[in-house]
Amino acid sequence: MTDRLPVAVIGAGAAGLVSAIFAARAGARVILLERTHDGGRKILISGGGRCNILPSVDAPERFVTDSSRNSLRNILRSWPLAEQRTFFERELGIPLVLEPETGKLFPRSNRARDVRDALVARAREAGVDIQFNVRVRDLERKETAESIWQVVTDKGPLSCSAVVLATGGLSVPKTGSDGVGLDVANRFGHTMHPTYPALTPLLADPPPHAHLAGISVGVTLRSPSIRAQFTGGFLFTHRGYSGPAVLDASHLVSRVSLNRTIAPAIAVQWSEQDTDGWDRMLREGRKSVGAVVTQTLPARLADQLLDEAGVDRRTILSQLSRAERRAVTQVLCEYELPVTGDEGYKKAEVTGGGVALSEIHLDPRQPAAPSPALRPVALLRRWAPPCLRGCPALTSEPDRWRPTGLPPRGWRRYRSSVAIRCWPFAPRSDREDWYG
Repeated sequence: MTDRLPVAVIGAGAAGLVSAIFAARAGARVILLERTHDGGRKILISGGGRCNILPSVDAPERFVTDSSRNSLRNILRSWPLAEQRTFFERELGIPLVLEPETGKLFPRSNRARDVRDALVARAREAGVDIQFNVRVRDLERKETAESIWQVVTDKGPLSCSAVVLATGGLSVPKTGSDGVGLDVANRFGHTMHPTYPALTPLLADPPPHAHLAGISVGVTLRSPSIRAQFTGGFLFTHRGYSGPAVLDASHLVSRVSLNRTIAPAIAVQWSEQDTDGWDRMLREGRKSVGAVVTQTLPARLADQLLDEAGVDRRTILSQLSRAERRAVTQVLCEYELPVTGDEGYKKAEVTGGGVALSEIHLDPRQPAAPSPALRPVALLRRWAPPCLRGCPALTSEPDRWRPTGLPPRGWRRYRSSVAIRCWPFAPRSDREDWYG
């Protein structure tokens, strides 16, 4: 009976579209269910509407997880970066170009819509039946010899031989993400790490730097207590701080509520110059301290920092006392950011936490960790590239599923098994970090 039943993929975001393509290519009849009228909403807002598809180099150290880092590395290696690029350029026909200053690969057109449309078109070419405006209400496991699943939707029930949850996490709910996939995985007995908003702007309440809103600089953020460092753009906002470096560091704040601990201090180095470099610059010449600092930083930011250091910007370098020079170098290189919280899921690019990586198995020779409700558990090898971040996927695989035409590291499967898959997908694919 399962031979005549379709595979249901829930969620037509990047992860769902890619999984549907590979499942259909393997010979399965695939139905892709999407609650919105067009799908791929997070692709459209990725990279500021340009969609950086991939990083140009692997950087496993940038990924954050509550699970084993070794498991994380193995997952990241399961589809090599070169093969991912080939998929986009050759199969989807999307030429990629490198942005040197960020090391990211964008579509040559700089249009995120081209990426979404290419994935949808390829899925349809592969025979995927895409059904928009369908809301999934529940997922049920039918206790039959065929291991049939039933997807309960607002349009009626759908019986299927396998189910892939690619529903996204909790971030950017306006795109359609409501966490239903996480709820289903939890209900079926899988180990779940507490979720939290990640890659999200930080807040300062009251906002002491609201008058600097719109100023953007390149910084290095450090958290000495945990030896963390983040380098990139920094943007002042009316409510706090944003930009790539801030988003990268935001999990240090977001996870505080989970661990019930005090947020670690975040120190800012406002330019490439370190303490020694600034100390040398503040000793040379007859310029004023304000003139020297504004050579590197925007004038309004320089004035703010000098005010906080208690040093008149008109002071000539030769008249700077040792204590004043130290105060200036400290605010320029070790400025403690007055963070009080984060913007939450509304603006978070990804959801941290979710299904434990210990329940994802890459080696088909090893038995999978049993789930109280679903066993055995196996891993569907990673289909989506690391820029396409997302949520757990839960699937049963009938014995006839032996995909062909996949990348060399294709699916690993168990007969009539249930698999958990962590789909890497971010609302704005301008970060390489994956939170699991």
